[in-house]
Amino acid sequence: MSIPLAFLGTILIWSTTPLAIKWSSEGPGFIFAVMSRMAIGMLGCLLLLLIVRGKLHWHKEALQTYLAGGLGIYGAMSCVYWGAQFIPSGLVSVIFGLTPVLTGLMASYWLDEQGLTPIRLLGLASALSGLVLIFGDAFHAGYAAIFGMLSVFIAVVLHSLSTVWVKRIGAGLPVMTVTSGSLVMALPLYLLTWGLVDGQLPTSIPDRALFSIIYLGVFGSVIGFILFFYVLKHVDASRVSLIPLVTPVSALMIGSVLNHEVIPSIVWGGSSLILLGMSVYQWGHLLFRRQAVVAVAKDE
Repeated sequence: MSIPLAFLGTILIWSTTPLAIKWSSEGPGFIFAVMSRMAIGMLGCLLLLLIVRGKLHWHKEALQTYLAGGLGIYGAMSCVYWGAQFIPSGLVSVIFGLTPVLTGLMASYWLDEQGLTPIRLLGLASALSGLVLIFGDAFHAGYAAIFGMLSVFIAVVLHSLSTVWVKRIGAGLPVMTVTSGSLVMALPLYLLTWGLVDGQLPTSIPDRALFSIIYLGVFGSVIGFILFFYVLKHVDASRVSLIPLVTPVSALMIGSVLNHEVIPSIVWGGSSLILLGMSVYQWGHLLFRRQAVVAVAKDE
């Protein structure tokens, strides 16, 4: 498989996922949409697991890993699907772009990884400033937009917690096994939620919503996952981390063109601050290290 094509494919899928989430809820409702997506994704992952002759493990650490991943999928995706009803799809991607920063903060506390340095604090301040700007603009759009943004931000927190929890358990399972087991854990929770809140099969599903559900189940949950980890295997981590920096901008543009979403200038400004903050948080230390090397070379 071509690495550049896999890289571009990952960006394309991640960029179109927020809009597909929004479209998939039109008609059948967000609970049925997310439940159907996860069912398709679980079947796809289990089929791939069978093809590659993998298997689900059932020892204690494996079950803990599936639980941590499943609760993260259930909580985060439920919040995203609910919140996406009230805000532009591109904004979902912008807020979710904070995931690497929040995950890094939690990992520094629970996994004893690299903590907050002055340069990382600077990046965090920039990202939070952008988030405050966007939330401030949401106040003019009404309470629905505020709660929508808050719901997506909670999804980011839950996703980051789940990621750190899985890593803290350290079961050493293959990624496909973790994903399949997590979906096996999450799907019954979606079925239970759907049964309690709705429980009625939709009499009809608009074509756009049906296509979006299938697209998210096949591409968003299976193919996108495979492409991402293929890229991760063959490309250095610094380049892979460019993906969450590119996708918010492309998602905003796609939402504006395909869904006629109006993005105020203050939201573009806030998004720029968030992306700048993420860049500084991820790579700021490299810039200062390079400047230090140049300074030492001049002294010599």
